[in-house]
Amino acid sequence: MSCNFHLLVSRSDIYHGRFLLVLSRQSVLLRALSTGPQISRSLQESYRLLQLPDQGHSSPGQVKEAYLRLAKLYHPDSGAPTADAVLFARVEEAYRAVLAHQSKTKQPDGGKEAEEEESRGTALPHRHYLSYEGVGSGTPSQRERQYRQIRIDRASEQVLNYRQREHERAAAAEGALVERDMRQRSRKVQITQAVERLVEDLIQESMARGDFRNLSGAGKPLNKFEHNPYADPMTHNLNRILIDNGYQPPWVVTQRDIRETTAQIRNRLLDGRVRLGDPMTSKEHRQWEQLCASVEEELVKLNKMVDNYNLIVPMLNMQMVHFSLSREIDRAVKGACQHRLDQQRERDNERERRKEEKKQAIAVTTPKNTKQDLMSWMKALLRLTH
Repeated sequence: MSCNFHLLVSRSDIYHGRFLLVLSRQSVLLRALSTGPQISRSLQESYRLLQLPDQGHSSPGQVKEAYLRLAKLYHPDSGAPTADAVLFARVEEAYRAVLAHQSKTKQPDGGKEAEEEESRGTALPHRHYLSYEGVGSGTPSQRERQYRQIRIDRASEQVLNYRQREHERAAAAEGALVERDMRQRSRKVQITQAVERLVEDLIQESMARGDFRNLSGAGKPLNKFEHNPYADPMTHNLNRILIDNGYQPPWVVTQRDIRETTAQIRNRLLDGRVRLGDPMTSKEHRQWEQLCASVEEELVKLNKMVDNYNLIVPMLNMQMVHFSLSREIDRAVKGACQHRLDQQRERDNERERRKEEKKQAIAVTTPKNTKQDLMSWMKALLRLTH
């Protein structure tokens, strides 16, 4: 009797390199006619599809586990890239055939009844194992709550592990910084000690040669610090030491920065106003407004600097007030007017100076021209007489 075989290949089977060989309807007749201890070809294909040994030595638990593994791969609702409805239907059919075969081998008398009961059975609980990562038990809502709690515990554990790793990394970095600082400090101490030893050796050599015998003021105390009758000597000397080593209090540095910034803003306003005409045109007026807007932003920063200065200055009479844009603009306008007056005065003075120089030049050259005219007249008169 001839049997027709069909090779069923799906996209996922090609991807995984699996090929399903399924018998046609004539395989049912072959299965009915086949007798003996050996299992039929369709049942062998079912075992192979479930990736089980076809000798029938697999337990029901192994069969169920194989079916669940394949259901997770090929079920349409699994969301896996290998999902295939046709292949899952084949897997489910093979699973039922294998269960029916095992029930027949264990209960030969009630084979048909077991097969019918299996066929009439409820839907397989594969969805139970495809959701919530197979965690929990009970109703879907109970399993959802259990799975949510497990995810919370897992996230908390991951956060704790992350914090612990960060603390360990920070401690290691801090330890490396402390070790580097200690090495640098020890190196500076070694260099300082070496320089001190070298200077001491040079001083001893100079003393041995007698270089310090003829110094003025020998045997007298050194007058290193100037005397200030209005301050405590200790405070005065400490301040002098700080000044000699380049130390400046923060309020002094802030005061200097305020003075420099104020001078820059005022010079900028004055130069901008001088370059513009008086009165200004519409274009020049727009340029002046843009300059004032930019200066206003700088004044906001300057006033913040003034606030910081007032908080740290030691004396109240040294505190400063805020800078106003209107006052600075008036100052710039007055400065521009004064600058124009100074330029006009300079031009007038230059004009007067040039006039005086011209008069002096004319006064010097006039006698010479008169003498030359007189000599020429006398020569012309002598020619006429002759």
